[in-house]
Amino acid sequence: MTAYDPNLAKDLRDDRAASLSQAAHALSFDQLVSRYDGRTQTLWTDMRPRTRPSFNPDLLRDFERWQDGIVQAVDTGALPIRYLVLGSRFPGVFSLGGDLDLFAQAIRDRNHDALAHYGHRCVRILYRNMRGLERPIVTIGLVEGDALGGGFEALLSFHVVIAERGTSFGLPETMFGLFPGMGAHCFLSRRLGAARAERMILSGRTYSAEELYEMGLVHGLAERGGGRQMVADYIRQNDRRHSAHCAIYEASRAVNPLPLEELEGVVDLWADAALRLTEGDLKRMERLVAAQSRLRDKMQA
Repeated sequence: MTAYDPNLAKDLRDDRAASLSQAAHALSFDQLVSRYDGRTQTLWTDMRPRTRPSFNPDLLRDFERWQDGIVQAVDTGALPIRYLVLGSRFPGVFSLGGDLDLFAQAIRDRNHDALAHYGHRCVRILYRNMRGLERPIVTIGLVEGDALGGGFEALLSFHVVIAERGTSFGLPETMFGLFPGMGAHCFLSRRLGAARAERMILSGRTYSAEELYEMGLVHGLAERGGGRQMVADYIRQNDRRHSAHCAIYEASRAVNPLPLEELEGVVDLWADAALRLTEGDLKRMERLVAAQSRLRDKMQA
């Protein structure tokens, strides 16, 4: 019988840890930063937007590569992942949603294809997230700052949303004549019913994390600065029930399915509506862009 060699065991553990670290590093991109917790098999990722905290086309590309990389890492065994957590490094903001500059330019150019292409990319990312990338993965949205427009829509695709108290959520698109076209209507109708979903979308108002918790759209409320710890506690407390949770989410999708074709169809309706906006609507959109830019400058000062 071979004697136990503690030095060899340590070397093997160190090699394995280094391998996992390298695999996690490969899932970091220009606007996404990832780290891996091997104890809970959790991939923690934060958005790190280079401009305004919105879903610019380069960030969408990073998300597509990130999702493809996760699937490859899980399937090859390079990085076992049971939980996937997404947050943001932008102070006070999870995401302000769609790329309004891109929208305004495409609308002025009468470029329906550009609008639809952007929207289809968004909903395909959310669709894969909603389905846990077709792997036994629980997705968790971590909200330490405000989530507006597409930022709120993105959170609706997560299995679990944990938000810090005092954060705000809203769908302001009706302010400039549009509606949220990247999943909000589809997700909210299934969660709240069609009438409540329409009322929420048409109101254009901002909701607190506490209000969304009462609606069941937020699953855990943390004190300010305590969101990450609450996510870690949630994972630890529910780790033994991981398989049951994955099965429940899969059953929920079977009972109330949301096909990708439905999400893409709503995007097409959204692109049609966008081309009907007036110059006044576009100016209101651009004022919102300017306000977002001032926020970015203030936070980065």
